[in-house]
Amino acid sequence: MPPRRVVTGRSQQPRQRFTEELRSLRSQNGHSLRRLGDVLGWDWSLFGKMESGETLGGPEVVQALDQHYGTPGLLLTLWELAVGDPTQFREQYRRYMTLEAEAVSLWHYAVSRPPGLLQTSRYAREALAAGGTRGEELNQQVEARIGRRRLLEGDDAPPFRVILSEAVLRTQMCDAEAWREQLEYLAEASDRSNITLHVLPFSAGPHGLTSTEAWFLRLPDGRTVAYTENDVRGELIEETGRVEHVQRRYDAVRDLALPPVKSRKFIMRMLEEVPCEPST
Repeated sequence: MPPRRVVTGRSQQPRQRFTEELRSLRSQNGHSLRRLGDVLGWDWSLFGKMESGETLGGPEVVQALDQHYGTPGLLLTLWELAVGDPTQFREQYRRYMTLEAEAVSLWHYAVSRPPGLLQTSRYAREALAAGGTRGEELNQQVEARIGRRRLLEGDDAPPFRVILSEAVLRTQMCDAEAWREQLEYLAEASDRSNITLHVLPFSAGPHGLTSTEAWFLRLPDGRTVAYTENDVRGELIEETGRVEHVQRRYDAVRDLALPPVKSRKFIMRMLEEVPCEPST
């Protein structure tokens, strides 16, 4: 079979093709990055990062560029292909982290581990090490994960609702004392006014998120985005219809979960089961 003929001479890689199209359209219009930022009302540095491939941006800015350049749907289609490229999972997570910092409220369903926002440093270290992270990178990732907890602290901290599968509380750490510390932290967090914590017992049976970790972020502009993750991949979902579909599954799981008061009692019972270190 003869090789496929390249018609445009542009990259066939989704991310690179998107950045090439951005640079080409701006060049054709004769705008500097600063001028583009002034016209569209975004920080010009965002457009520079998008054109260099450092970030893909979000659908709202891509739609604005489509409208500005008179290319209805072209850039948005290329953006969707780039975001959906299996090699771009890390990019999606980076964008999720940016949105998390802006969120005015958050919801989470945890399958087998406490959410990063509620992990102790010792739990984070053991979990990351189990995934193969070592040395200075391990120290940096632990520090970054623990730093995320500041999002839920302070007078202006956003409300956070989290549902923990019972598996989260049954999957103990190798270090019993560190595991006790993690359970105590969850119990303490459940008492905070901005945190609503539920436990989903095994007795609830099968449900729509059995093997799927799910995050939801309500953003300042009123939009809700979702991030779902399983053992194979993670996906940032921003399309309204798909977000609503996942959120309905989350709501059904919440209906099956224990109320906050009973959930805290459940955690305290788990604490009673953790063996105490012998005194010396």
